[in-house]
Amino acid sequence: MLQTATNARLTEIVKGNDVVLFMKGTPLFPQCGFSSRAIAILERLNVEYSTVDVLQDQEVRQGIKAFSDWPTIPQLYVKGEFVGGSDIMMEMFEAGELETLMAESGVAHAG
Repeated sequence: MLQTATNARLTEIVKGNDVVLFMKGTPLFPQCGFSSRAIAILERLNVEYSTVDVLQDQEVRQGIKAFSDWPTIPQLYVKGEFVGGSDIMMEMFEAGELETLMAESGVAHAG
């Protein structure tokens, strides 16, 4: 029952935000280097995004790993689709693929 409720919550978060990063900490105070790098990439892309601090909620911290079938955090979702962690984000960013994905997905630029 708990897993179902957590999955429903995660689905709502992922579907309710064009770009969402599940991370350790906050954009201003990332709590790990990988989360810091993921935020830096999103900032460079100048897109609107939301974050979820998994350190504040153990259910989300464990649930997101099962939800995506991905063992590590951070995790990036764009338009409801799982993209990957910070290594994949970096590879895609360097190749120009992440910027293309954001543009093709109609993600809004930040203020």
